[in-house]
Amino acid sequence: MDLQQIWLKLERREYLLSSHADRARQEDNLTVKQIKQALLDGTILEQYPDTGRGESCLLVGFAGSTPIHAVCGCRGDQLVIITVYIPKPPKFIDPWTRARGDEL
Repeated sequence: MDLQQIWLKLERREYLLSSHADRARQEDNLTVKQIKQALLDGTILEQYPDTGRGESCLLVGFAGSTPIHAVCGCRGDQLVIITVYIPKPPKFIDPWTRARGDEL
């Protein structure tokens, strides 16, 4: 996946939040608007190969001063936001850096 593809899908409204992402966004009090803003501002941190469900990637972006991580993949022609969360310790040192021992 690449950023241009992700941004195009967002702009065309060709995306959906998985039920897991919707629950996770609610747990972190994030709105869909904040998630979209963060993705449009985002950069890819990690690329994940196809392990049977298709390739995906981890993005980091900001909605105002709030850092947001989103794991995105594709299902058919749609972008799927698989999960979303605010990166924080102990898993992350900062929005761009995983804590030691927390590799996927």
